[in-house]
Amino acid sequence: MKAKLEEIRQRAEEELSKANAVETIEELRVKYAGKKGELTAILKQMGKLSPEERPVIGQFANEVRSYIENAVESKKAELAELKLQKQLQDEKIDVTLPSNTQPLGHKHPLSIVLDEIKEIFVGMGFEIVEGPEVEYDYYNFEALNIPKDHPARDTQDTFYITDNIVLRTQTSPVQVRVMEKKKPPIRIISPGRVFRSDAVDATHSPLFHQIEGLVVDKDITFADLKGTLETFIKRLYGDDSVVRFRPHHFPFTEPSAEVDVQCFSCKGKGCRVCKNEGWIEILGCGMVHPKVLENCGIDPEEYSGFALGLGLERVAMRRYGVDDMRLFYENDTRFLSQF
Repeated sequence: MKAKLEEIRQRAEEELSKANAVETIEELRVKYAGKKGELTAILKQMGKLSPEERPVIGQFANEVRSYIENAVESKKAELAELKLQKQLQDEKIDVTLPSNTQPLGHKHPLSIVLDEIKEIFVGMGFEIVEGPEVEYDYYNFEALNIPKDHPARDTQDTFYITDNIVLRTQTSPVQVRVMEKKKPPIRIISPGRVFRSDAVDATHSPLFHQIEGLVVDKDITFADLKGTLETFIKRLYGDDSVVRFRPHHFPFTEPSAEVDVQCFSCKGKGCRVCKNEGWIEILGCGMVHPKVLENCGIDPEEYSGFALGLGLERVAMRRYGVDDMRLFYENDTRFLSQF
């Protein structure tokens, strides 16, 4: 029986030395040292031995079992180490090679132009203020001299949330809020998103950006407004920019004007971008209506002011020579990467 146990040990050692897979090693363990393995089958015959032989054979059998189990674990560790070394070799990385450069994001063209506009106005002494996009009817219309029955409300194409709450159609409500809380002198701009139910085309969108400007102080005249706007436009577009003022009407300013810049696409000859007019309107402006000052608690006999509002998209189109404002919203990286 001892010879058989030694034979089992030798065969197990030989087969384990040739095994090259964890599954094969496990099969050999079960074959020799499992509950139904060869070693167990030999031990079941110990009843035939004399009382003197049983302890000797039992001890030797335990030694054989321990040897096989240790050999199995040793072989598994050896294969695991070989697998790790192969994996390390296959996945070896040369850390001295230059890395792949990750593309970096950059400012959107509208943000670039907005920052330039802010810098120009801040350089002229203006503060930057913001206000809510969801606005009360009072601030969006009534305080700006546009009562409930005023025909100007029809031209705004307003998105109403309730009868008294709207998506702001302009950033002018910010001016009202500032004048309510702050006494003159006031010199602010208020950039932000505005909403109107416009059909989408090359120069219109239901969502766009406006920048409102307001100056209120003693002895402010239309000449101050004109000088401010000409300085702004030439700073933004260059000294050769062609600008014109046209008389217009706004309920919240009197007198009022619209300011155009010569079309960058056709240079005044007329094309699709400017609707064959040769000019592109970029802002409206005028002297703050006395009633608006009164609504905000400012004495129009003592103070006067001017207001202006420009569309950021149209300014950016003129700035970069873009002929369709929809390009700013389509997130096409081929377009955006040019900026």
